[in-house]
Amino acid sequence: MGEIRENKMGNTPMLKLIVSMSLPAMFSMLVQSLYNIVDSAFVAQLGEEALTAVSLAFPIQILIISVAVGTGIGLNSLVSRRLGEKNQAEANSAATHGILLGLFSGIVVAILGLLFTRFFFECFTNDKKMIDMGYSYIIVITTLSFGSFVQINIEKTLQATGNMIYPMIFQLTGAITNIILDPIMIFGLFGFPKLGVSGAAIATVIGQIFAMLLSLYVVFKKSHAVHITFKGFKLNSKTIKNIYAVGFPSMVMQSIGSVLIVGLNSILITFSDAAVSVLGIYYKLQSFIFMPVFGLTQGVMPIMGYNYGAKNKHRLLSALKIGSIIAILIMLLGTILFISIPDKLLMIFNASEQMLEIGVKALRTISLCFVPAAIGIMFSTLFQAIGQGHKSLYISILRQLVVILPVAYLLSKIGLYYIWYSFPIAEVFSLMVSVIFLSLIYKKTIKKL
Repeated sequence: MGEIRENKMGNTPMLKLIVSMSLPAMFSMLVQSLYNIVDSAFVAQLGEEALTAVSLAFPIQILIISVAVGTGIGLNSLVSRRLGEKNQAEANSAATHGILLGLFSGIVVAILGLLFTRFFFECFTNDKKMIDMGYSYIIVITTLSFGSFVQINIEKTLQATGNMIYPMIFQLTGAITNIILDPIMIFGLFGFPKLGVSGAAIATVIGQIFAMLLSLYVVFKKSHAVHITFKGFKLNSKTIKNIYAVGFPSMVMQSIGSVLIVGLNSILITFSDAAVSVLGIYYKLQSFIFMPVFGLTQGVMPIMGYNYGAKNKHRLLSALKIGSIIAILIMLLGTILFISIPDKLLMIFNASEQMLEIGVKALRTISLCFVPAAIGIMFSTLFQAIGQGHKSLYISILRQLVVILPVAYLLSKIGLYYIWYSFPIAEVFSLMVSVIFLSLIYKKTIKKL
């Protein structure tokens, strides 16, 4: 079983391999992003105040996802490299560590959620109703986050072996459960109590726990290229260190997105609550464009990691080139969509006149960053796949903290509309640095393979 998967990543024609490994992840990520949009669309029916409360809670959700996906990326990189090196025992050990690390992360986030979430909302608004709404939403998300952590670690482990179908099924299980339960729990259908924004949170965690239970069943009952067992298992500090050597930079890199949104919300709320809601809507809508690209990277990363471990320079660079072309095409389509029908996209969220006035200009301006972002994402995927995740971290810090926030603050002095230009400015600048990093890595490492 393992040998077939290894041959697939080492020998299959590259375009065919990328498409076969990425399509399931791209499809499930599309459904995930659809859930994000549906979730906020339902919450928007409760009023602009509810939408703003959930928008303010969004950075905490990003933080949770960052820890989960960062750990998963570390696992993915380590498992795929060990399989490429034909080191089965260490690949198995890394996979087993993943489940325990997922549970540990869930416990830590639950404790932090209980201690700090109400204070978080009080930093942004004095509106007690908005604070209560935001708190009732995020306290459920944080205290029951263990389902997401465990499921994502198993998903990334299986993707590292070349198995993309089960991860797709896990993601679809969570997202579809969520979409079905959302209106039932938010609006109190079929005899359920009307729970409002906390109903949206409960629907989310139930979907995550269902996905986790399915992933645990699959990983212990089905045959895979890695074997997870706790019989005679001991925690290995070196394995944990190897996972987080790639995982931690990725975690911090994605967590920076949370810091970015907190910073932008602080700037935007000085103009109006509607401006904060528009930013929240943008992030929901852009996920529909970015998620398929992230699905693409889930297929491409283990291919890159395997061929780097196997010292196959040609296939490593081929994966980068073909992956970049596909990512650019997806982002180009997204740019056209955001420029041509921004008003229709905003009306999905029951946008007020003020939100439309702000949002149409915002979506058209921010979408100019999509194509350069596509190339930057694929370069970061390569850095992570070959065990140099810190390079991705540097670029992410540069883009989201060093450039975008200061630029957004300076442009806010001119007017609200100009703030949105900080996105394309930051993306172009960070892409130039990515190109420099790639050329240095090529000369130092890849060229010698």
